[in-house]
Amino acid sequence: MSKPIKTAATKTFDWPLAYEAEAFLRQRLESFLGLNGFARELARRMRDETGSDFFEWVDHLVLLPNEEPALTTAGFARDATCETPRREVVLEHPRATLPRVLLRRSKQSPAVVAIKPAFVVDFIAQHNLRSKPEGEPYSRYRCVVVSEENGTRLDAVERRAYRGFVPATLKRGELESNIKARELFRARPRLFAADQEGFVVANRILNTTVKLVRRDVACHLFFEAERAFWESRNRAGRLQKFRQDTLGLGWGNHDHHTFRCSREHFADLIWFLTKLGFQKRERFYAGAEAGWGAQVREHPVTGIVVFADVDLTPEETEVDFSVKKLPPAKELGTVGLWVGLHGESFLDAGMHHLEARFDFDSLRDQLQQQGVNLMKPFSDFQFLRQAFTEGEHWPVRRERAERLVAAGYITREQVEQFVQNGAIGSHLENLQRHGGFKGFNQKAVSAIISATDPRKHYTLRKQRDGSRSPDWERRHPCRRSSSSSLRHAGNDASAPSEGLKGRCHHAIETLGRVCRR
Repeated sequence: MSKPIKTAATKTFDWPLAYEAEAFLRQRLESFLGLNGFARELARRMRDETGSDFFEWVDHLVLLPNEEPALTTAGFARDATCETPRREVVLEHPRATLPRVLLRRSKQSPAVVAIKPAFVVDFIAQHNLRSKPEGEPYSRYRCVVVSEENGTRLDAVERRAYRGFVPATLKRGELESNIKARELFRARPRLFAADQEGFVVANRILNTTVKLVRRDVACHLFFEAERAFWESRNRAGRLQKFRQDTLGLGWGNHDHHTFRCSREHFADLIWFLTKLGFQKRERFYAGAEAGWGAQVREHPVTGIVVFADVDLTPEETEVDFSVKKLPPAKELGTVGLWVGLHGESFLDAGMHHLEARFDFDSLRDQLQQQGVNLMKPFSDFQFLRQAFTEGEHWPVRRERAERLVAAGYITREQVEQFVQNGAIGSHLENLQRHGGFKGFNQKAVSAIISATDPRKHYTLRKQRDGSRSPDWERRHPCRRSSSSSLRHAGNDASAPSEGLKGRCHHAIETLGRVCRR
């Protein structure tokens, strides 16, 4: 049976470990892959070319009705709210991140596994399929038959804010409205003289968008735009997206989206998410331990999860900071400093990181071969493994740094260091879940938030540079300014990258970038 595990969430969110349920599904998938050659080869390529697990791309399985008792024992329950073509029974595990199961109506029907690329047309193009998808472009549900072999069928499905299994014809003007809504989010202004204006404009855009499309569709389109903007500022994200696009997959394996926010505008961010239809999940209170808190929000239709970070003081650990406006802080924690240097994630900075589900070891090794290193894992359990790629180094605008020193948050010396050398911006997160574990590890998150504080990297650089002679500094200006970008910041922020020696291509590229700056 499912085994509960204590997390740092509120008592309502004591997520279970559904090992029995995962093992059941993996056994059925293993049998399916043994019979379907296309799916078997696709699973191999997913692992070898994208560092991902076929299991994490599965949208649903279609099994025989006599499988229901075993599924129920493993924790699955009927979902009577989903539309199905022939009134099939739908089973889901309500407290785990596992694929759903449909029970087919006859033994003669094939066993089906459906995977979830971001866009079925991209999957069709990359695999030279002759099948035509059921469902119109931009409609709520599209499905294409990929391969039929030995009584099995592999499908690829595309969802647009819809949990059911029945395609629908677009209404008159619906296609045009979808395209307009998508463009509104993609072209959203992000840089303003005052951040408050940015939130006002974003809400106006949202108000216009929900007149064009359903609120759930607006949520889908908003996060499609947010991933694209984050990707434009993160080399590891662009590389991994390219790797997944070679198989026509896109970001169909995303797990959660992390926004860093100032205390001043945290309630504004949460209000915007609420207007999109997000519901509360966990609240993390790490104020006394690490100076931060987070609100986890989940969308009930799209399944999108948001992890929203903010600085907290020890006395605010009992405050519902998702709705209460927070007063200015006397000092900045890691999150507040990041926002001060780069801007709000919701506006010009973009997301701090996108976390997607992978085969942890495969992705780590493959990215390292491409010159992208991972920091030390901050969660390393059987049920949850997490690690950031080394941070994307972003330039810091002088006016931002000057505002921080004027407020007494950083020193004049730190201003010059940040302006000259930049500061860590965004990451891609390598995540692997087992047992359908849906939660997070507060202690681990506290460690990685602390480890990525720009002041720690500044202090380490200062310590290293202080032991060098003026003559060395004159002869090695690039190495002086880039040293911190070639080091890990796991639980020990000063730990050097493993295997750094020999990764010449990455080092040369990093040094060249700093020299050009």
